[in-house]
Amino acid sequence: MQLPRVKIQFLNGQLGTVGESADGLTALVCGAAAVTGLLTLNTPYTLRSMDDLADLGVTEDNNAELYRQVSLFYDEAGPGVKLVIYPVAPATTMTTLCDYTQTAAGKVRDLITRMNGQLRAVAVANVNTGGSAASTNGIDPDVLTALPKAQQLAEWATTELYAPLFFVLEGRKYDSSKTLHDLTQDDYDRVAVLIGDTEAESEGACIGTLMGRIASIPVQRNIGRVKDGSLALSEAYLDDKAVEKAQSLVETVHESGYITLRRYVGRSGYFFTDDPTATDDTDDYAHITARRVADKAYRLAYDTLLDMLLDELEVNTDGTLLPAVARSWEQTVTNVINRQMTANGELSAGEDGEGCQCYVDDQQNVLATSNVKVTLKVRPFGYARYVDVSLGFLVSA
Repeated sequence: MQLPRVKIQFLNGQLGTVGESADGLTALVCGAAAVTGLLTLNTPYTLRSMDDLADLGVTEDNNAELYRQVSLFYDEAGPGVKLVIYPVAPATTMTTLCDYTQTAAGKVRDLITRMNGQLRAVAVANVNTGGSAASTNGIDPDVLTALPKAQQLAEWATTELYAPLFFVLEGRKYDSSKTLHDLTQDDYDRVAVLIGDTEAESEGACIGTLMGRIASIPVQRNIGRVKDGSLALSEAYLDDKAVEKAQSLVETVHESGYITLRRYVGRSGYFFTDDPTATDDTDDYAHITARRVADKAYRLAYDTLLDMLLDELEVNTDGTLLPAVARSWEQTVTNVINRQMTANGELSAGEDGEGCQCYVDDQQNVLATSNVKVTLKVRPFGYARYVDVSLGFLVSA
């Protein structure tokens, strides 16, 4: 017989806490100098804080730009958020780094492959530092030739690795005296370019701040959302001009399709103007928010449908799918997307409470073709980019 007692057991799983999300896992490809025995070029390292960077022997003295960009990242995202760094030779051109055909160590394709599809975004900064080509289009020509390369590489990761991602390129050597190349005339909806930095006449941009904001917000959230508060920046410049004194310049850069920085009257601090990708405004993926939302749905759908690959399918006498089978596939995919995205506020639920729609045509002759066509659509959020108010006096006639 046991002694009389009071026994208390701890319950687990009551808080509904979920595991760490990989939705914001980003990589920073940055020109750097090796640190003997600690930091090797062309090798990925995963950080969670500035302490991890210090453990690699990186200091403000031996790697000023890598140190600065990682500092900007953690100033914005906070400690604990994962960041993958991939140090490369600073003289390497951005175009070469992003070239899909370049598979050797020190190229972005190598990084993507070694990370086994985990990355959601790749940023490139502090490269082509020895380039002397003039900024005839208001920006380093290397950035413009890197755009199609980055787009092709991102598409390769999507179609071949089933690991969709997007690029953010540093708008190097921005020259406000030149007519800036118009990205809205391009067709690169997996690439964005940032112009603006924390230092006057900088050749680079505050890529770390942008990636820190992306890594710390959900996929449907705009990087410029005012309600989230200002960026962790004390100063911001476009070329040699302070952002607060360069409103017309901010408008020009923004209208040309670049991400940049701005101030709001009545609010302290700096904000991103918006989150455009390098493509026409009418493109469905003309914004990073749309890109991230669709990419997450892609990954979830792929993982769900992979379980159904080579599965037995009940068919009618004419080889078409049984309606019950088609509906089962639809419901399975819909449930996953709604549970992992709609319920988390990443898709607009709408009146029906569901943020996605999956359709499988049960008239497909699967017996003859072994092909099942699935249509999946997700409902994104709208964004209050323009607010117009009519203001007058409320008086009696």
